[in-house]
Amino acid sequence: MKHVFVVDDEMNIRTILKKYIETEGYKVTLFDDGTQLLSELTRLKPDLLVLDIMMPGVDGMELCKQIRKTNEIPIIFVSAKNEELDRILGLELGADDYLSKPFSPRELVARIKNIFRRMERTAVPAGPTIVGDLSLHKERRLVEVGDREMKLTAKEYELLEFLAEHPKLPFKREQLTRKIWGYDYFGDERLVDDLIKRLRKKLAEFQSGVQITTVWGYGYRLDP
Repeated sequence: MKHVFVVDDEMNIRTILKKYIETEGYKVTLFDDGTQLLSELTRLKPDLLVLDIMMPGVDGMELCKQIRKTNEIPIIFVSAKNEELDRILGLELGADDYLSKPFSPRELVARIKNIFRRMERTAVPAGPTIVGDLSLHKERRLVEVGDREMKLTAKEYELLEFLAEHPKLPFKREQLTRKIWGYDYFGDERLVDDLIKRLRKKLAEFQSGVQITTVWGYGYRLDP
């Protein structure tokens, strides 16, 4: 059974989200602040986090930053702040999705299910996908540059895997958004730009020869 942590300082929101998420068969543990979550993260090993941004003490942004130092668990931000800058900052810190309050609990559940569905693909290839100096091991959702593992969030991995499966082919932002977030997703296509920015930074840190090229006026392609 998948285990979801929900962190929100508003009790009524925690209660409502718990009800909806449990209806889908997931286990839910509630927290009213980030400090509690950090103390239980290693012990309980959840499969996904739902984090409120505006909380007393350790807010969601700082919490995400601390978690990303050691853990690539999927994170969905929920926040009363709907400014574009906050949304982009949250994704740059490593969150996989962002919902602005008020939102439908059903929409949150749909996004949780979408993340799990993509993580649970059962097709196991005969061997890794090799693109330039990258090796993608799909069954383990693991990427290596040479003999070093590149740590990626769930969405970073999914985007890199898709581009690696179609090297040198350009894709529109809309195509990539629908592919990574699902065909029922109508969010900001600039989320793809942010993922590309993060992937480029990590490829550069590993001195990989693989590049994600901007096709001006169109989208992006992966060049080995």
